[in-house]
Amino acid sequence: MSQKRISFPTLPAPLALARFAVAEDLRAAIGLWVGWLAGERRASAHTIAAYGRDLAFFLDFLTQHRGELPSLATINELRPADFRAYLAHRAQDRIERSSLARAMSVLRGFVRFVQRRGLASTTALAALRAPKLPQGIPKPLTIEDAIGSLDAVGDLASKDWQGKRDTAILALLYGCGLRLSEALGLSRAEAPLGEIVVITGKGGKQRLLPVLPAVRKAVADYLGACPHLLSGEGPLFVGARGGPLNPRLVQRQMTALRGFLNLPETATPHALRHSFATHLLDAGGDLRAIQELLGHASLSTTQRYTSVETERLLAVYEASHPRAHAGWTDQEGR
Repeated sequence: MSQKRISFPTLPAPLALARFAVAEDLRAAIGLWVGWLAGERRASAHTIAAYGRDLAFFLDFLTQHRGELPSLATINELRPADFRAYLAHRAQDRIERSSLARAMSVLRGFVRFVQRRGLASTTALAALRAPKLPQGIPKPLTIEDAIGSLDAVGDLASKDWQGKRDTAILALLYGCGLRLSEALGLSRAEAPLGEIVVITGKGGKQRLLPVLPAVRKAVADYLGACPHLLSGEGPLFVGARGGPLNPRLVQRQMTALRGFLNLPETATPHALRHSFATHLLDAGGDLRAIQELLGHASLSTTQRYTSVETERLLAVYEASHPRAHAGWTDQEGR
């Protein structure tokens, strides 16, 4: 059997890295899967490249594990022991459980795809449980630290217009609860200068968000100062040379803010989105409404913020209630 190399020439450039050796029939199936992810699922190029890497890791392992080039027939013959061996193999590399869980999710998705199209079938994955993940609790900033970050970030930039740009980005993260990718994905035509902005989030789902006057002003200030000509379909936020802004620059500015304002290590761009949700909940916001604002598909994801509120209330109790103090005794001396 001749060795084939998989590539995705019709898809964005990052996917050219997702290459691995498989049989011709499996190569064609992977091409269909990638096209489905990009078309029907509207997955981003970054997501598809990550999925491709996870699938490539597994198929490379199968080549060594079974001593043959993987094909659709190989998928039919898979047993739970094959997947357990793969998990053990990846665990030797000391990858995080979250990465293992994602890898298994990708494999389940791919197997489900080929099964639905009658290309291959296996029940081996049904016998396996995904690696158990600890339930993470969001780490928001305090109101003072969040506002302080917006006030200070402009002073860290080398040029005035870049400082206004960074201020506008953080204002969108904290004032509208955007993901960093959503803020940087806005085009000039989508600039949030009105009372409502339409955001396209994960899976191509759209949601309407109110835009606070302070956020609109920050965006307008940036547009007024930006020296580059921004086309309607081009990016709203640009770098020093006028190209799309790299998210790492925003992350670096947050790192600088941590040192400048003595913020905790958890102070990241995404922490401002957490802060948006937590501060709304603290002020009596409805959990369902916050779910809609954040664009969460599941309410259980939004409910993590109630854990933050519970922790805060317990901390207040520990600090202020007389029964929480060591040495407190009741009238009978107990």
